[in-house]
Amino acid sequence: MAAIYWAVIFFVVLDRLLKVLALSGRQDNLLDEAFKFNLVKNYYIAFSLPLAGIWLSVAILAVVLLLVYFMSVSRRRRDLAVALGWLTVALGAASNLFDRLKYGYVIDYLDLKYFTAFNLADALIVAGVAWLLAAAYKKRSPLGRASFL
Repeated sequence: MAAIYWAVIFFVVLDRLLKVLALSGRQDNLLDEAFKFNLVKNYYIAFSLPLAGIWLSVAILAVVLLLVYFMSVSRRRRDLAVALGWLTVALGAASNLFDRLKYGYVIDYLDLKYFTAFNLADALIVAGVAWLLAAAYKKRSPLGRASFL
């Protein structure tokens, strides 16, 4: 489990480094024109849904704090698998929140031509949610309800 925690931290650091690289103006075709590394300024939320502004930043900060609380509750209960899921989502969201507060937008750098632009922090959020869903499925009660805490 410790190796997975270190992997999450590695990907957060890598995300921050790749964001600096994108801000420097670096552009590369990763898979011809279909998948590129380049700076895309995302002023909105996931999938560029049109929500922005200070209230969005406040809401995201509240969510990050709530995720940290859920993680600490899971750790106290010694449910490290669930704590890891919360940590992964929280760190990904915190990385994007940092961008939003510092630059006024989220730095996306992986650009899929016919889909969207994203970053490793977004991938961490998705991976953390998938991890939580898998953990909840494994722990579900006899009544069929899942438990995240």
